Amino acid sequence: MNGNISLTIIINENIITNDNDYTKRIVVMFLKGESKADLMLHPVRFRIVQCLLGGKEKTVQEISTDLSDIPQATLYRHINKLLEGGLVMVVEQRQVRGTLEKVLALQSPAAVSREDLGRMSRDEHMHMFMMFVSSLVDDYDRYLHQEEFDLVKDGVSYRKATLYLSDQEFTEMVTAIRQAIESALPNTPSESRRKRIISNIVMPDGN
Repeated sequence: MNGNISLTIIINENIITNDNDYTKRIVVMFLKGESKADLMLHPVRFRIVQCLLGGKEKTVQEISTDLSDIPQATLYRHINKLLEGGLVMVVEQRQVRGTLEKVLALQSPAAVSREDLGRMSRDEHMHMFMMFVSSLVDDYDRYLHQEEFDLVKDGVSYRKATLYLSDQEFTEMVTAIRQAIESALPNTPSESRRKRIISNIVMPDGN
């Protein structure tokens, strides 16, 4: 399954983030209704949304360049679905060589309340989580299918740690991590920079 999933849930003033591409911007997205959920829970459309995170505005051609592994006809079809569903909007139109070029951006994100989360079923929560995990598998598969890769040199790692934290300690830790990541968000691509995927899954033990 292809695609990147970025989900940030805001509960009151506490921010809990699952984001598999922190070189993009944290987005808050919650979709009410089956039709909109179906719209967002598609791997190609998730990747399109990832291209626009952080308030970025891009033309369809720029998105096509970012997602060069997706056929143009497929990409255009899914961009139109996002436009029709109101998740993406046209912020500017330019005349380029006789054609009208659209500049796209994400619609304003929406917060998720405790009530919204409470209405989601176990199956819905598991579906969202499985989409997130599936995107990680896809990211890693694309990494391993490069002509050359070096896990040590590339800084690839995946590890799991169990910590004992009070609510205050947990909030302080998450805030510090978020601030460290956000400090790199303004970075733009360059010859010395490589796009890196940092994933974060946080949950209490179920026992």
